[in-house]
Amino acid sequence: MPDQQIHYRTCNLCEAMCGLEITYQGKEVLTIKGDKADPFSRGHICPKAVALKDVYEDPDRLKVPIRKTANGWEEMEWEEAFDYVAERIKEVQDKYGEQAVGVYQGNPNVHNFGTMVFGPNFVRSLKTKNRFSATSADQLPHHFAGQQMFGHAMLLPIPDIDHTDYLIILGGNPLVSNGSIMTAPDVGKRLRAISQRGGKVVVLDPRRTETADKMDEHHFIYPESDVYFLLAMIHVVIAEGKLELGHLAAHTDGLEDIKALVANYSPEQVAQRTGMEAATIRQIALEFCQAEKAVCYGRLGVSTQLYGGLCQWLVNVLNAVSGNLDVSGGAMFTAPAFDQIKMLGKKGKAPSFNRWQSRVRGLPEFGGELPVAALAEEILTPGEGQIKAMVTIAGNPVLSIPNGKELDKGLEELEFMLSIDIYLNETTRHADVILPATTGLEVAHYDVVFHALAIRNTSKYSEVLFEKEDRQRHDYQIFSALTERMGGKAVPAANPEQVLAFSLGQSGYAKDGLSLQALKDNPHGVDLGPLQSCMPDRLMTGDSRIQLAPDCFLEDCKRLSLVEYQEQTQFPMRLIGRRHLRSNNSWMHNSHRLVKGRDRCTMLLHPADGERLGIQDGELAKVSSRVGELEIKAELSDEIMPGVISIPHGWGHNRQGIGLRVAAEHPGQSLNDLTDEHRIDLLTGNAAFNGVPVKVEAVAATVSA
Repeated sequence: MPDQQIHYRTCNLCEAMCGLEITYQGKEVLTIKGDKADPFSRGHICPKAVALKDVYEDPDRLKVPIRKTANGWEEMEWEEAFDYVAERIKEVQDKYGEQAVGVYQGNPNVHNFGTMVFGPNFVRSLKTKNRFSATSADQLPHHFAGQQMFGHAMLLPIPDIDHTDYLIILGGNPLVSNGSIMTAPDVGKRLRAISQRGGKVVVLDPRRTETADKMDEHHFIYPESDVYFLLAMIHVVIAEGKLELGHLAAHTDGLEDIKALVANYSPEQVAQRTGMEAATIRQIALEFCQAEKAVCYGRLGVSTQLYGGLCQWLVNVLNAVSGNLDVSGGAMFTAPAFDQIKMLGKKGKAPSFNRWQSRVRGLPEFGGELPVAALAEEILTPGEGQIKAMVTIAGNPVLSIPNGKELDKGLEELEFMLSIDIYLNETTRHADVILPATTGLEVAHYDVVFHALAIRNTSKYSEVLFEKEDRQRHDYQIFSALTERMGGKAVPAANPEQVLAFSLGQSGYAKDGLSLQALKDNPHGVDLGPLQSCMPDRLMTGDSRIQLAPDCFLEDCKRLSLVEYQEQTQFPMRLIGRRHLRSNNSWMHNSHRLVKGRDRCTMLLHPADGERLGIQDGELAKVSSRVGELEIKAELSDEIMPGVISIPHGWGHNRQGIGLRVAAEHPGQSLNDLTDEHRIDLLTGNAAFNGVPVKVEAVAATVSA
C-alpha cells in the first residue's frame, strides 16, 4: 500500500479561493483541511471543501460521452462524439442559419481554468450571436457600471475590508457566500476585525441574514428600494458639505450631474419608499462620511432586481464622492498577476453594449451576450432566427434562470442539443449528447477571475492531484477538438499551463521573480501585497477620466418613483432568494455531506404574516406568481420582514430523467418556477429575481417539522 501524502491546492467550488491541505493515499482522499500556510485563506475553509472528494468519487459523475437513443443513454467514443456533434450543429446551421444555434455558459465556467482559456474560442467558432450565460442572472450590473465608469467590464472596485473602519453591506451575505465580487476567504474573521479595531459594519437587507446577525447593525429595507437609499446617502454627503473626491478630483467628470440628480432624494423623501426611518438613513450617511476609511458594498440582492444597474452605479458614486474610491480602506482596484485587462483590454474601446438585440423582445447585448431572461422565448417563438439547437456548458439553466419551467418546455422542442457537463441534470437530460470533462482534483487550476476580484493581490497555481483515466478528457481537450471541427481559431498553446506561463511572464510581477515555476515552488500561494491606489493609470476610458454620471444611468433614473412601496395587487407579497453555506447554486446537491440534515429548502415567513394567512410553522404553503406556483414548507421567523418571503435558490431536483440520486432524495422546490422572465433591469437586461410579486396561501395538509 502506498504511503500517505499531502497535496496543496485551491478550492474552486466558490469564489473564496481557500487553500486546502489534502491527505491522500493512492487515489483515495483521506482528509481535506484548511491550509494554514496559505497566505490568503490562513487555514480557513467552509463545509463545501469536502465536496471535492465527493465529486471525485461520485458514481453519478459522467466520464465518457453519452448519446440519447430510443433505448436510453449509450456511451460513445470521443472521436466519434466530436464528429457527430460538429455534424449535427452544422446541419442545423445549414438549414436555418448561423443564429439557429444558442449557447449557455453556467457559473462553473469561471471556476475552471481550462474552460476560461479554451472555451471562448469554441463559442466563437459557432458564429452565433445567441450567446447567454449566468452573468445576466447575477453580476451583470457590476460589469455594466465598471465599463461605463472606468472603461472596462472587469474594472470593478473591491471593498478593502482589511483596512476599512466602516462597511455598509447592501443585499450581500458574505458569511455565507464567502465574499462574492469581493473574494475574501475567512471573511467572518475579517469582518469582525473591523468592529474589534473600533469600526462598524452595517447591513441593510429584507432579511436578517447570517451576516447581519453577527455584525454591529442591521436594518430592514424593502426589496428593490436600495436605489433610493443610495440616492439619499449621496444627497446627505453633498448637502452636509462632506463631498470629497480626493486625488481623483482632477480626473473625474459628471459631478454637477450627480448633484442635480440627488437634490430631490433627501432621507425624508425616501423614508416611506425604503421602509427605513429618515433619521436612520441620515445617521448612517453621517457616520459613513465621518469614518476615516469607509466603503459601501452591494451584491446579489441589489444586482438581481429592477434597478440593478442603477444600484451598482450609485454604490460606486457614493464611494467616490465620499473620498473612498481608490484609497486604502475604501473601494479599490486589484492588480492581478494574470491581468485580463492588460492583456486583452484596449484603452478607449467603445463599450460592448447594445450592438445587437434579442429577436423577440429586443433586449440589449452586453459583452457579446444577450440577457438570459430571453433564452426560453428565443427557442419557443417561431420565425427567422429561432434557436433550433443549443449548447450548454457547465450549467443548469432550468433551475437557475427566471421561469425555468418555460425553458424546460423549450429544450424539449430543439432539433439538437449538446451539453458539456459532468452530470445528467435537470437541463442536460434534454441533450442529445453529453460530453463530460475532468474536474476538481483531476485538473490543474489557476483562478483567472477571482484573483482579479480579491481583497488582496495574491497568486497561486494548483497542480493535478490525481491523473485522469485514459478514457477521460480535460475540458481544454474537448474545446480544442470541437473548435477544430467547427473551423474555429485554435488557442496558440497546447494546454492551459502554457497560457499561464506566458501570461505570468508579461505580468508586472515578473521582474520580482513571479513565474509559473515560482508558483509551483510555492504550492501554498504567493502574497503580492495589499491593494494599492492605481488611478488614473489603470483607467481604460479614452480620456483616462472617471465618468461619474454616464448618460445611460441618468436617463434610467427617469424610471424611479417615490410612490408608496407596496400596493394591493393580485400578488401582494414580495419574494427574495437566499443562499446556504452548504450550497452553491444547483450543482452541489449530489454530495450527501452537503445536503444531509434538516430541510433547508423552506419558505421564510414572518410570524405576523403566518397568523394573518393561517399558516403555522412547518405547514405547507402555496406560493404563486404570474408564471407559476409551488407548495413548500413554511418556516416562521422574525428574521424576514413582514410582507416578504424568502426561498433558497438552486433546488427543484424532482424532474424525471435526472441522474443525480442524492439530489433526487432531497429535491426541494425550484425558486425559478416562480420568478418571471419579464421582470428585468431594463437598463442592463439582468434578471430581476428579487422583489417578485407573489401570493401566499395556506395548504390544508401539515408536514411534520
